[in-house]
Amino acid sequence: MPRSALTGTRVRERRLLIGMKQADLARAAGISPAYLNLIEHNRRRVGAELLAALAGALGVEETALAEGAESALFEGLREAAAGLVSGASAGEAEPEIGRIDEFVSRFPGWAALVAVQQGRVASLERSVEALNERMAHDPFLSASLHEVVSAVTSLRSTAAILAETEDIAPDWRERFHANVFEDSIRLSEAAAALVAYLDSSKEAETGLSSPQEEVEAWLARAQHHLAALERGTAPPGESLIAGVPELASGAARKLALAHIARYRADAVALPLERFARVLEEEGPDPAALARRMGTGLAPVFRRLASLPEGMAPPVGLVACDASGTLTFRKPAPGFALPRHGAACPLWPLYEALARPMVPIRAVVEMAGRVPQRFLTYAFSEPRHPGGFDGPQVVEAQMLILPPPEQRGEVERPIGASCRICPRADCAARREPSILAGGE
Repeated sequence: MPRSALTGTRVRERRLLIGMKQADLARAAGISPAYLNLIEHNRRRVGAELLAALAGALGVEETALAEGAESALFEGLREAAAGLVSGASAGEAEPEIGRIDEFVSRFPGWAALVAVQQGRVASLERSVEALNERMAHDPFLSASLHEVVSAVTSLRSTAAILAETEDIAPDWRERFHANVFEDSIRLSEAAAALVAYLDSSKEAETGLSSPQEEVEAWLARAQHHLAALERGTAPPGESLIAGVPELASGAARKLALAHIARYRADAVALPLERFARVLEEEGPDPAALARRMGTGLAPVFRRLASLPEGMAPPVGLVACDASGTLTFRKPAPGFALPRHGAACPLWPLYEALARPMVPIRAVVEMAGRVPQRFLTYAFSEPRHPGGFDGPQVVEAQMLILPPPEQRGEVERPIGASCRICPRADCAARREPSILAGGE
């Protein structure tokens, strides 16, 4: 459905931009100039057929007239309204979500301000969630905070004795003064170390605290596409990571080399040009791509997640081992991934882990201020790197794609992780959420 309240304004702006007369556009669209004038002043709504005729005559896509540059503005306002409605108490007035178009058209400045503030609030919420997770799982941060609290407590206790006790012997008073001095030094050093640790990495908002995060930061900078490995004669893996600032630790470099080796094997099995042609014909259906390319599902999953930008829709990929620990994370827009700890147990990823070699397709709805839908494909397969006498190693992968256009499929409600999931009535919840609002 077109967003009709401002479609007329965009029609007029486009017509004036290309220098077309109102009468010529009306004739091309099969309507009268008077009716087109009403449309351009947002006094008549535009149906789907008329919108298509106007877009064709103006030489633009229908979405350019229906959505326009205000699409992000509208989404921001909807997100702000959804957050207010979900947290509203009984009797409080709720925002008129159905009149957002009118609000934008009458008060564009205020609408933009609300949308910007909503974006800032969402960014701060994500920072709080990330820091909360980090405090719960980062041992160095936990120890640093404990040292600061310990020093503050000791300093406060000593100061209280000096302030509340009048007849302290001179030698004891000197001891207490020495304790205050020592505790103040201890506090300043602990605080300085904590600040230095938090500021140690500028690449991410909360810093890189593990080898896996270092590798993910390196891949994110490369947009997960290693062009040098697409050629027939790829350089050695060591040369690809030499001097990479994100890979600061030896463990991270070792993980990066393992990723390069797997990427190289996938590129040989699924050459980029051929894979791109098949993708254009079949679409991002992993089963169809695997059948056409004569390979398994797992390499297809990884190949889809490593394509250059613009060759495929936005694709996310997560992988885990048999313990459920996430071993690879490429985020998809709007699909929240936990930075530390376990992910949501309702992810199709874990269903696939429990059903090796059984492909799973599911439409999911990610919990959030504005829930978002995604199409997921999950698959796991066992390996025996130690031979028949060695242990079985299982890896599961989940591909995350934009949702299908048609509605009707039952959507599986999921979250990022229990700690930051707002679904209070989830039967699979392991621990209370920090978003529970004081419950």
